[in-house]
Amino acid sequence: MAARGGKQSRSGAGLSGRKGADEQEEEEQPLQAVLVADSFNRRFFPVTKDQPRALLPLGNVAMIDYTLEFLTSTGVQETFVFCCWMASEIKEHLLSSKWCRQSSPNTVHIITSEQYRSLGDVLRDVDAKSLLRSDFVLIYGDVVSNIDISSALHAHRHRRKMDKNISVMTMIFKESSPGHKSRCEEDDVIVAMDSKSQRILHYQKTQGLKRLQFPMNIFHNGSDEFEIRHDLLDCHISICSPQVAELFTDNFDYQSRNDFVRGMLVNEEILGNQIHMHVTKDGYGVRVSNLLMYDSVSSDLVRRWVYPLTPEANFIDQKGLSCTYSRHNVYRGSGVSLGHGSQMEENVLIGSDTNIGANCYICNSVIGNNCTIGDNVTLDHAYIWNNVHIASNVMISQSLVCDKAEIKEWVKLNKQCVLAYNVVIGPNMSLPEGTVVSMHHPDEEEEEDDDEFMSDDAAVGHSKDKAKLKGVLTLSSKKRLKSCLQFYC
Repeated sequence: MAARGGKQSRSGAGLSGRKGADEQEEEEQPLQAVLVADSFNRRFFPVTKDQPRALLPLGNVAMIDYTLEFLTSTGVQETFVFCCWMASEIKEHLLSSKWCRQSSPNTVHIITSEQYRSLGDVLRDVDAKSLLRSDFVLIYGDVVSNIDISSALHAHRHRRKMDKNISVMTMIFKESSPGHKSRCEEDDVIVAMDSKSQRILHYQKTQGLKRLQFPMNIFHNGSDEFEIRHDLLDCHISICSPQVAELFTDNFDYQSRNDFVRGMLVNEEILGNQIHMHVTKDGYGVRVSNLLMYDSVSSDLVRRWVYPLTPEANFIDQKGLSCTYSRHNVYRGSGVSLGHGSQMEENVLIGSDTNIGANCYICNSVIGNNCTIGDNVTLDHAYIWNNVHIASNVMISQSLVCDKAEIKEWVKLNKQCVLAYNVVIGPNMSLPEGTVVSMHHPDEEEEEDDDEFMSDDAAVGHSKDKAKLKGVLTLSSKKRLKSCLQFYC
């Protein structure tokens, strides 16, 4: 087995003597990526009890397909997909997709393990298996982006060449004003940076903080000019050197990327490693980290902010998913039937073979494939997945309905409701705002596991109620509503 020269970087700034042929060899290596198809938290629970987050439909396309399309368009030629929760479903999806065809320019390797509990575990396994030969892109399987990172990749490689490999990571940020809907409150950050070198001096999340503290060393680091910025959206896309996986191996307390960034900044003078950033004004890059962001990204997709990743593009090249595009951002799949007097106002996506009854009103909504919708149904900011049956005289507002759910006549879903898989509700009932209905009971054992898997998420609280339904009804507490089920600020 060939020796891994990168190991020498663990005690300092990296390999200083490898130049010439080695640098040329690194440039010629195919660009690799590590895609983590697990979030290691339960923000989408109980929806993710039946389907992993990476496979949840976003604009009727699985989230992981957007991530792989981004990587492929970026020039990634080899992607390692790491799966833990419901790994067999993710593997089956990928093996039947265009990503695993011989003609794919991006070779996808699927690695599964039930032992992964964090990003740190994944990267330690990457190091143990010696999978990486050069710089790589680190990304989660729920990132939607069309950002061109070629300039960031070039700058990262140039820094490593000129500064003897001391730059171990380049984080991608998008300029975005505070309060913009594409910014998730729990991911808001303050970043202090060297204006000339783009080196990150301080990185801090702001959620729950009433005051900010900056270490004094950032004011005495030798920089002629530095900036403190709060107008940045963290795209959760990182360009990493192979040393990153090694550093996770050497530091078992690193569980997340935030742990890594914090550790590198605190120990920069000792280890000599630096983290840089690349800020773009153009493009789109958002992680679908909770239902608030699910709504935001779905809306942006339908409104074509993620071009060329548009609903009619069928970029996953899957038969039966083509649709037509018309004005006011209305998309209709093949085999769609629309009843007399029904109106699709604007920003509507309807999947293939879906039947809609008479006198329905639909706006700002996404409807999946093979759905049946009765007469006099109103859908406003509704997300209806596949094989859903909705009877007549139903009203759904700012809510999510998962696969194979059934809603009987005269049911009203108020704002921020979630119907999980296979749920049956009605007839003649109104669900209060923030109601979650699931076939899975939120037992005590699962609740005790929350802290292990939710990390920076809010705590989960549940109360129980009875209603005319088939499933378990959970009225979410205010804290859970804020962190998981809130669709709008």
